[in-house]
Amino acid sequence: MPSVLRAQGQPVRIGVLHPVTGPLAYEGEQCRRGALLAIEEINAAGGVLGKKLELITEDTQSKAGEPATVVNKLIARDRVVAVLGEVASSRSLEAAPICQQNRIPMVSPSSTNPKVTEVGDYIFRVCFIDPFQGTVMADFAWHTLKARRVAIFTDVKSDYSKGLARFFKERFIANGGQVVAELDYNGGDKDFKAQLTAIKAANPDGVFIPGYYTDVALICVQAK
Repeated sequence: MPSVLRAQGQPVRIGVLHPVTGPLAYEGEQCRRGALLAIEEINAAGGVLGKKLELITEDTQSKAGEPATVVNKLIARDRVVAVLGEVASSRSLEAAPICQQNRIPMVSPSSTNPKVTEVGDYIFRVCFIDPFQGTVMADFAWHTLKARRVAIFTDVKSDYSKGLARFFKERFIANGGQVVAELDYNGGDKDFKAQLTAIKAANPDGVFIPGYYTDVALICVQAK
């Protein structure tokens, strides 16, 4: 058992690895508030093994490279016994090997890429994974929307987006559908007119855009 649990009178520290700033700060803030609410309820009920829980939050800034830095800090400096996060698959994949190596349990609230938990037996998630979500979306497009020809518009900087695109495509084709165009964008882009023009020329029945609403909202406005 980690020494922090054995120390008399010391709180049990849990690290929170979320974007507090940057384009995905909204998602990180939602998860942070949820964690705070859970901690308050647990502490009010007496804590864990008679000890209070304490959250130590680190900001990944919605940037690649930051998760490795801050998770090392949480483990080495703050002596956390577990880590909550990260929200994005790409950044969870950075932090997971470090937690696995140090035998620190890591639980992601929203990282859907299957590779995240394949890192090892100390890595967990509490959400549906890409194979499930992509398959359900493909079935919805085929059976409910009656789409037969689709375009796929993917954020190539996001493992989340690429994973959903892959499994959507596999299921949609298996259903008998046709993918008439596959276009890419980079998360954070502001102008999608070139790709949307190519998608329009392919004349699909629908467009599958696996991405964050900050990007997808702009894409929808420009598509209209």
